[in-house]
Amino acid sequence: MADPTLWVAVSFLGFLGLLLYFKVPAAAAKALDDRAEAISKELDEARRLRDEAQALYAEYERRQRDAEKEAESIVTQAEAEAERLAAETKVKLDLMLERRTAHAEDKIARAEAQALDEVRLAASATAVKVAEKLIGDSLTKKKAESLISASIKELPSKLN
Repeated sequence: MADPTLWVAVSFLGFLGLLLYFKVPAAAAKALDDRAEAISKELDEARRLRDEAQALYAEYERRQRDAEKEAESIVTQAEAEAERLAAETKVKLDLMLERRTAHAEDKIARAEAQALDEVRLAASATAVKVAEKLIGDSLTKKKAESLISASIKELPSKLN
């Protein structure tokens, strides 16, 4: 009998022959090529997705910058509007205060005129009472009749 190494070598060569006969290396190469192609497609898809993500990220950054600019613009407009409204309110308040001041001054002037008229009326009433009292105390009947006669005589000259 032969050496066992020989039989192992013959078995190994037979195994290799069977592998070649059934085209196992070609199938393995094809499977590896298919796997390489699938990996290549996945890498291409990953690159495409990464590019889309970068574009989307850039778009969101642009939108954020635009939104910040718009917010700043809105704040600036709001501040300007607030200043304008404050100035307008101040002008309206000043006008209202001027009107109320003028109205109060008119009321004061009318009250002063009314008080002055009342004082004059009271003074004239007092003067009439004092005159009546003085005339009543110092005037006699004879003197009163002579004054009435003199007044009647002067009446035609005063009426013309």
